[in-house]
Amino acid sequence: MQILVLLSGGLDSATCLGLAIEKVGAEKVIALNTYYGQKHKKEIECARWLANYYGVKYIELDLSPVMQFSDCSLLEHSDKSIEKRSYAEQTADNDGKPVSTYVPFRNGLFLSVAASVGLSVGADMIWYGAHADDAAGAAYPDCSRGFVDKMNGAIIEGTAGQIAIQAPFVSTNKAGVVKEGLRLRVPYEHTWSCYEGGEKPCGKCGTCIDRENAFKTNGAEDPALKLYATNQL
Repeated sequence: MQILVLLSGGLDSATCLGLAIEKVGAEKVIALNTYYGQKHKKEIECARWLANYYGVKYIELDLSPVMQFSDCSLLEHSDKSIEKRSYAEQTADNDGKPVSTYVPFRNGLFLSVAASVGLSVGADMIWYGAHADDAAGAAYPDCSRGFVDKMNGAIIEGTAGQIAIQAPFVSTNKAGVVKEGLRLRVPYEHTWSCYEGGEKPCGKCGTCIDRENAFKTNGAEDPALKLYATNQL
């Protein structure tokens, strides 16, 4: 088995990478990073670092032209501000719609591209780090179990069964992802979660709040905090 991992440089995808390597070995894992015009480009630096650290083949693609038509607040060309509230607070006010940092069909795009790249480089599995907290309240509907199952079916059908999707954390919350990553000794100090494009995490956006709570639930300190404090990241 050869696994292509969607590696953003964030906590979830880094954990997914670590798990894939544990399963099949670094020589059978390929990391795919996709730039899509996001404000937090710092995560790309983290993706490169992680790929080098684990010794896996690394591919970067620029998909930003696809997102030029969107005014999502997560995108660099948008003048909208990132909401500084938890996802639970945001979804409570959204009447079942995605949160403002939902990039239009982002994971659908990534997975489709991953299927094409994966087939071309000999992978037979695509892994991505969707988890249950992101799907809750339809905050990010392209992280839900239903989405994963349907995309998997489409990719299997469209490739004659040559490649398929696996989302190992789709039924796990963020705390569960961190628990697994701590077991795997994922170097979380070299991951980036904040949606702002600053030098340090804002600590107030939805993903910063989720990350902090996930470590607290595990009775652990986020190892990145020490590096942020000393400007070493």
